[in-house]
Amino acid sequence: MGLIRLILTGLFGGGGAGARAAAGAVREVAEVFTPNATAAAAQAHEARGAALAQHGAEFAHARTGRFDRMVDGLNRLPRPAMALGTLGLFVYAMADPAGFGTRMEGLATVPEPLWWLRGAGVAFYFGARELYHRRCSGSAAAARHGGAGTDGGTDAGAPEDSEAPPFASRRATTGPARATNPALAEGWQEGGNPWP
Repeated sequence: MGLIRLILTGLFGGGGAGARAAAGAVREVAEVFTPNATAAAAQAHEARGAALAQHGAEFAHARTGRFDRMVDGLNRLPRPAMALGTLGLFVYAMADPAGFGTRMEGLATVPEPLWWLRGAGVAFYFGARELYHRRCSGSAAAARHGGAGTDGGTDAGAPEDSEAPPFASRRATTGPARATNPALAEGWQEGGNPWP
């Protein structure tokens, strides 16, 4: 026993300072092969915070200049212009059928890849707007209702436990379907499921 203690004391020093030094050396060698997850998470958090602060500083002051109002107005034009333009085509077709036919023949000569490109542009424009509004309204609706997943359509006697089967609240309460549909009423009275 004395020999082992003598060897360990010689290698790591006495008291625990040597053990701490050895553990530090092992940690440094290990970080060469795998990064320190805690340090990486702290750096990522710091980088995200800096990016958000920079983004927030950009929108800290409301832009109310003429140019900003003009661009906001232009951003609101495409949907009404497309809707009114389509109605205008109907009016044009009734007012001047020959001219309308000539222009439609011209549109028929447009190559198909150009139509695909135009469709992609319109789809990305309206898709981005829809995604933006869904993200904004989804978080606002969740905040209004006290969290996601509250739809207000649950039965009054429904249990709050999420472990309950999906139709447990319907089986536990009486509803208009049972009272008005004799086939369902028979199934419920027998204690079985009326839906096969």
